[in-house]
Amino acid sequence: MVSIKQPVPAREKLLLAGLYLSKYDTLGLKKLGFESFVEAFNVLGYAMGARPASIKNYRDEFDPLFPNQRKGWHKRPIREYCLKVLEEYKSLDFESFTGLIKSFLGYDENLWSTFKSNEEPDESESQFANRLITGLAAERYFESVQPNLPEFMGYALENTTHLGCGYDFRLSSNSQEPFLAVEVKGLKGRKGNLSLTPKEYKAATVLADRFFLVVVKNFQESPFHNIFRNPLSGVLQFSKSEHVIVQVAWSANV
Repeated sequence: MVSIKQPVPAREKLLLAGLYLSKYDTLGLKKLGFESFVEAFNVLGYAMGARPASIKNYRDEFDPLFPNQRKGWHKRPIREYCLKVLEEYKSLDFESFTGLIKSFLGYDENLWSTFKSNEEPDESESQFANRLITGLAAERYFESVQPNLPEFMGYALENTTHLGCGYDFRLSSNSQEPFLAVEVKGLKGRKGNLSLTPKEYKAATVLADRFFLVVVKNFQESPFHNIFRNPLSGVLQFSKSEHVIVQVAWSANV
């Protein structure tokens, strides 16, 4: 049994992601819900706060050790620290290794399995990848490019994703100007559909020109972004949809 040290260092997480993709190849891709290695490098790389090339390089580092069709970095010895990690985690089985990679990104496999209905189709693999694309990967992408975006230069960035305030980031300057709010959405391809929650829609309405919608597109190939200031002003056409949710509860007299 492998004893996982907590917390796992950031570089080791990237290395383990590369090891996983090298060892399990297309089976690993499918298990994580990705359609290609490029998509996996982009999504996992940004979600882990690193360059996509970092995970590719680690995968290539381990490729000579596994029976896949790639040669990897076969013209030189495997680096010592990579061999050390390989030795440390070599006894992990497929499911445990998959759970470890997902845990690096805030996904609890056991919790998901507990609350998943027996009648519900098994879509957790694709949902894992899609949730990263629409959430963490897109947010980390924005954090990486924000300092160089003309709209936000000179602003200090605060992550507000866990505050439930209707936007992902608050940007403040040293001047007396009011803060800017940024909501980030991610898309797998170059085009797609996005939605705003009631809280996000209200924030966009109230803040108007101080509210920015940043859409990160094309994680399946090469991510790029579009920025929409005051997205409710007409540049995007939003249509309202309503869903009825049935809530079930059990009660008892005590």
